[in-house]
Amino acid sequence: MDEQQGRRFGGPPMWWRHGPPWWNRWDDEEHAPRLPWRSTLLITAFVMAGSNFAAEGQGGHREHLDPFARVLLLVASGLLLWRKRYPVAVVFGTSVAATLYLGAGYPYGPVFLAVAVACFNAILTGHRKAAWAAVGVFWAGHALVAHWLYRWLPPSGDPAAPWGQEGVIAAWVAAILAVSELARTRREQWAKERAERAQAARRRADEERLRIARELHDVLAHSISVINVQAGVGLALLDTDLEQARTALTTIKAQSKEALGEVRQVLDTLRTPGDAPRAPAPGLDRLPELVEQAASAGLTVEVEGEPPRLAPGTDLAAFRIVQEALTNVVRHSGSRHARVYLDHDDRTTLRLRIDDDGPATGADAGGSGNGLAGMRERAAALGGTIEAGPRADGGFRVLAVLPLQAPAGEPNSDVKEDR
Repeated sequence: MDEQQGRRFGGPPMWWRHGPPWWNRWDDEEHAPRLPWRSTLLITAFVMAGSNFAAEGQGGHREHLDPFARVLLLVASGLLLWRKRYPVAVVFGTSVAATLYLGAGYPYGPVFLAVAVACFNAILTGHRKAAWAAVGVFWAGHALVAHWLYRWLPPSGDPAAPWGQEGVIAAWVAAILAVSELARTRREQWAKERAERAQAARRRADEERLRIARELHDVLAHSISVINVQAGVGLALLDTDLEQARTALTTIKAQSKEALGEVRQVLDTLRTPGDAPRAPAPGLDRLPELVEQAASAGLTVEVEGEPPRLAPGTDLAAFRIVQEALTNVVRHSGSRHARVYLDHDDRTTLRLRIDDDGPATGADAGGSGNGLAGMRERAAALGGTIEAGPRADGGFRVLAVLPLQAPAGEPNSDVKEDR
């Protein structure tokens, strides 16, 4: 409900409210902040009882508490019941009631507590200007009564208040405002820290989802590409060469079994993130197995060079990069021959180069174009780079440069044992 509707139906303007709009429906108690009954009753009881004691101690100098004084005390403290819903109205109402109380010559006392609580609440809820204005009105009103209007106000014959007393009241007001501002600052800092922790948790969750998506993409893209090729071979030879068709089906069965095992491993780490994986993550030590899989899909792969000792994260990334590059050759290249080169410089950098002779066929076995992006993300996460594109003499090249050691703070950054 907007401000005009609030005035039309008798409710206060919406800017007097505190909190988000769904909290501030003045005609719907279910969505409004809960009323602080207990604290308000305690404050009211303290103000009423404390004012009686203050009246006894100041009986010769201030007016006795009469019904009007008690009504003002009850209003000043009772308004605090609505301080969560109407912080601006409450802080002004409490200040006006306290000003009338002191202006009528009643004893100084716990009525200041009601003003302090209302001011504190208004500042905490973000209504700083209203709180400062209300307290300023209260202090100005008291100064006006104590130094000018005292001649016409009770108690009769009361002299002007000493300026030292005015300084004490000013210091009291400044202390209230300072404590309120300090509490507001601390509250904002806590809220900011909670928001930063939540954002960091969401970022970690996003990174984990991206990692799992990369793993699933690399596993499934490679395996399904091999299965697709072998299924085509099996269908073509089913009526002419049963033995070759049987070999293709055997390859499909083995490849699908391996893919299911790797997918299960990834899902197991997702379900139980605190446990160690049941099987070691693949690395460059499985290159011969990768070459055999590529051969079953009709691709001859030559490997040159020996892989150095690698951190587990780097080893997995290197294996997935080679796997994805060979998968792209199977799916998108007319060449049936690929070469994998491994080299490392000064035991600090690993260079992977995967070449094929092309040409590109333009065929797409259901790919989504995420292969190269996934390779670049893996390399970037380790501080490495990926370059991919056509070669000058034809074909396609993927060049990966990876650090031998994982960056500090990366999980599983320990170097693998010698194979």
